[in-house]
Amino acid sequence: MKPHPFTACSHNIINQRKKEMSSLNFRASAFTERNAAGTPVRAISKEAQLTRMTLAHMLWENQFYIDGQTSADTLKTLVAQCEPQFVKQLATQARTKFKLRHVPLLLMRELARKHELRGVDLAEVIQRPDEMGEFLAMYKQDSKAISNQVKVGLAMAFKKFNEFQLAKWDKNSAAFSIRDVMFLSHPKPDTPEQEALFKRVANQELETPDTWETQLSAGADKRETFERLMGETKLGALAFLRNLRNMVQSGVPESTIRQYAFNLNVDKVLPFRFIAAARIVPQFEDMLEEMMFKACKSIEKLSGKTVVLVDVSGSMYGSAVSKKSDIDRADAAFALAILCREICEEVEIWSFANTAMRIAPRRGFALAEAIRNSQSGGTELGASLERLDIHTKYDRIIVITDEQSYDRPAKPKGIGYILNVGSYDNGINHDAWTTITGFSEAVLDYIQAYENQ
Repeated sequence: MKPHPFTACSHNIINQRKKEMSSLNFRASAFTERNAAGTPVRAISKEAQLTRMTLAHMLWENQFYIDGQTSADTLKTLVAQCEPQFVKQLATQARTKFKLRHVPLLLMRELARKHELRGVDLAEVIQRPDEMGEFLAMYKQDSKAISNQVKVGLAMAFKKFNEFQLAKWDKNSAAFSIRDVMFLSHPKPDTPEQEALFKRVANQELETPDTWETQLSAGADKRETFERLMGETKLGALAFLRNLRNMVQSGVPESTIRQYAFNLNVDKVLPFRFIAAARIVPQFEDMLEEMMFKACKSIEKLSGKTVVLVDVSGSMYGSAVSKKSDIDRADAAFALAILCREICEEVEIWSFANTAMRIAPRRGFALAEAIRNSQSGGTELGASLERLDIHTKYDRIIVITDEQSYDRPAKPKGIGYILNVGSYDNGINHDAWTTITGFSEAVLDYIQAYENQ
């Protein structure tokens, strides 16, 4: 068996994908720490703790064992204890690979506080125009003066965006508008076209983009707007999923909705998006499930036999991943299980709480419901693995959990992965398991890259 790196983010490189999802390769030591459930666990590096806290972190959102403010304060403390280059790499991965928006900005702000922020790094982390203002709002909470490197980073980021993007994300409710950002950072235009664009920003003359948000806020008819945007193929996959209920309520024919869905590119959409949409508009569950299967087809298959073990203990339920989200960490875990089911050559799905229980063969939404209804109880991963190992053999085992177990697992019988969907500073912390934190397909990309080296 190959030696196992600890978690998914650092300086080592397996291949091109591992450049995006590499390992810390830090060993755990003695049982001197405790997880949130109070179980003694091995101590791990501050970098490993920061990675665990970051890659499944929805900033200032409460979790089962910890409130959002305490969690954010722990993040800030850990940033101060880590090398700036490591924090920069982690923030970049959190934003670009894991699609997290707010926590990478907090990491950048903490580097700025340490006077370790480079403008080019801030510009790399900022991927959307409104993130410039969001970063400024965070930064100005306790700092009146704006540092030169913050200005440099914001100016570099500003120049990445075109008129459509700047206008789309210029929100009236924002603490700092796009215009405010430009006046504070003073970006210098590279071309006459860009100079003209900056003048339109200054004069508040940006052309209003043609999106469902702008049309509806301007009072346009909902049905006409959605039908026109679909007819012009201007409604992207996420906007389509988020607006299914709006379309139904406005009278868009079901046949129109289904026809548009058939040709929609869903390659980058994760299963939990379809789970959330089906919960809101169950009459489209069949359509959404087919779209979900289509999204899974683009992912490389895992060879051999895989066991997927999903945590259904109490701490997985009830804490939404964000205030605006319809899903909790259990939904995220079920979505990852659905994804695993589709990409594994041979697979068994099990759930665990106080013990392990095999799930009858299911796919898609039926699999999620079967896992959810299988059992409930505490979190005893060690005892559950003992039971599972009696009944099955495997090449790899993937445990999807928030890692707050009341007992400690032994070494796996094959390659062992922990897919951590919780944002706690300690978890299993076991040398024999590879821990990968996050909700997205990036966690499965890492498994592929690791095993293909």
